[in-house]
Amino acid sequence: MNAISLTIPGTTSPILRNALLALTVSALAGCAVGPDYVAPKADLPAHFEGGALLSQRDAGRATADKPLSLDTWWTSFHDPVLTGIVEQALAQNLDLQAAMARVAQARAQAREAGAQRLPSVTLDGSVTREHQSLEGPLGVVARNIPGYNRNMTIYDIGAGASWELDLFGGLQRSAQAAGALAQAAQAQRDGVRVSIVAEAADAYFRVRAAQRRLAIAQDQIDTDARLMEIVRLRLKDGLATARELAQSEALLAQARTTLPPLRIERETQLNRLDVLMGAAPGTYARRMSLNTQDDDLKARPLTIPAIGDASAPADLLRRRPDVIAAERKLAASNERIGASLAEYYPKLSLSGMLGFDTLAGGRVPSVATFQPLATLGLRWRLFDFGRIDAEVEQARGANAQALAEYRLSMLHATEDVENAIVTLVELEQQRKDLASAVDAQTRARDSAQEAYTGGTVSLYEVLDADRQLLAVRDADARAQADNARAAVATFRALGGGWESDTPALAQTSSK
Repeated sequence: MNAISLTIPGTTSPILRNALLALTVSALAGCAVGPDYVAPKADLPAHFEGGALLSQRDAGRATADKPLSLDTWWTSFHDPVLTGIVEQALAQNLDLQAAMARVAQARAQAREAGAQRLPSVTLDGSVTREHQSLEGPLGVVARNIPGYNRNMTIYDIGAGASWELDLFGGLQRSAQAAGALAQAAQAQRDGVRVSIVAEAADAYFRVRAAQRRLAIAQDQIDTDARLMEIVRLRLKDGLATARELAQSEALLAQARTTLPPLRIERETQLNRLDVLMGAAPGTYARRMSLNTQDDDLKARPLTIPAIGDASAPADLLRRRPDVIAAERKLAASNERIGASLAEYYPKLSLSGMLGFDTLAGGRVPSVATFQPLATLGLRWRLFDFGRIDAEVEQARGANAQALAEYRLSMLHATEDVENAIVTLVELEQQRKDLASAVDAQTRARDSAQEAYTGGTVSLYEVLDADRQLLAVRDADARAQADNARAAVATFRALGGGWESDTPALAQTSSK
């Protein structure tokens, strides 16, 4: 360890030297006033209410359908298009880039706050050339002195150092608060990543749903068009009425009205995907629309993977970036209390300078031009009409607010998981029932058409069966997409989509 010595010219008192040594040791010891931060205990249940339902759901899944890790849950859907979209969004999304820039700023602020505790060294130098006025104060006095020279050159060079002794930990507390805020910024960045991944997957499945529903609607239009042609032929043969033809034409027109809203949904979600991927609408996502055929969509149902273990709500303390960020903000607010309390106590600073000062450049440096300086400064806010009291109260109030927000974030996180689980399980049951309904309604519609062609039933029964089939097929397509979106929401609620073993947050996650 290098020894640090400070000499004040003209000061040889051992009492003063001992006092300075004691102050230096105290500063290095880092004694800090204020409460030390202790992470609050989370009052959480041992298991999620819907955890048993989720376990039962996952038990019937094949091993290949189970997620390898919550960090990359989107790969469990085994959809290369989805994987490509998510990877491109993570690489180019502008919200994520802005969050990364905020992390860099917060880290720089933390380094700056830490540097406040260390000495600073400066180097100054100047050369001044002056032509003295004979009418100025100095000129009036000196112009009659023999040998007076109106031209002067002043040389000044020196190195200075200053150090505020952090006797009561105010600077230490501020540095710790800045470090906690830097970790909160990093957690918020990871939260943006989680949101981007979930938003991209959600938009993708909505596009898939719109495409599937468009294919179903087009099939229905083709069926209604064939039915209308049958009615026309029967009308020519005198086996149908003009009223029946009008009804078949109205049914066809009604089926066509379902196309524009679905096209709007498809296009808006494609534009949403492009923005998420950091590009102008129409740049990337259009390729997905052009390269994915409707026949392929009908033949390739959505694969919904298993979610994984969601039996411990306490895991949200280390998995949910928003909870981690709230906890780090709570820690920062606690450190600010200590920084405010430190204002009650005196602040000492040491500064010194070694330099040379002369009017003649030829004698720089020399013993005669040597000019050292040492200063011991004291600042103490003894009486400020209660400003420190107000600052402390503000810090304590901010800490109470941060604690409430942290607890609220935990409640919201638990609520998100519970809602996501029950939505996923119930939608999957609905999907099974709708699949059975589609199969039954298809048989009923086919039978009605055969019976109408044979003349045993009226056109009304055919039209009614056709409408019911269209409704149940459309509902089934929506349910498939909603089921996939519910799985995405569950992964998001569990905090999936980022690397939870990030070194900067490892210490935070373990508390």
